[in-house]
Amino acid sequence: MANYTLVHKTGFTLTGYGFVITAPFQDSQALISEKNKFWNDLQVTGKFDDLKKVAKNHREWSVNEVYQGKPWNYFAVETHSTVDNATRLIEFPDSEYIVVSGSGPKDELFDQLTYQAFGEVLSQIKDYAYIGGPNATYREKNTDGTYYGEFWVPVVKK
Repeated sequence: MANYTLVHKTGFTLTGYGFVITAPFQDSQALISEKNKFWNDLQVTGKFDDLKKVAKNHREWSVNEVYQGKPWNYFAVETHSTVDNATRLIEFPDSEYIVVSGSGPKDELFDQLTYQAFGEVLSQIKDYAYIGGPNATYREKNTDGTYYGEFWVPVVKK
């Protein structure tokens, strides 16, 4: 099973650009392709740079959330200010979180940690349950050029 911890996190907010996911969740290649196209478009349009300019740290976040009845994915950052034309502010609850950590290639780390959390950890933990709401993965570059990341999913004790 993947490496994880249970940690209490105070509520926090991320600012991000997002899109409605249309790929079937069972088709991981289609999901990855859809997310990569969106993230590449953010770089081409300069929206990625707009977010990074107001970020309070170097963490790059991928957020998954059901919003208004539809599955969304966002590229987000932690900020002290708002970003013009950002898709939305994503509120995370004050809660216990299962945190799955790991290292890997930049372009694979978000999906790798998400799979470990939902495919391995959450299916085997018996004392806690995912409460719904947003879940998120961040990545940041290490000084040696590799990437470290964590997947955070809010849970409640059963």
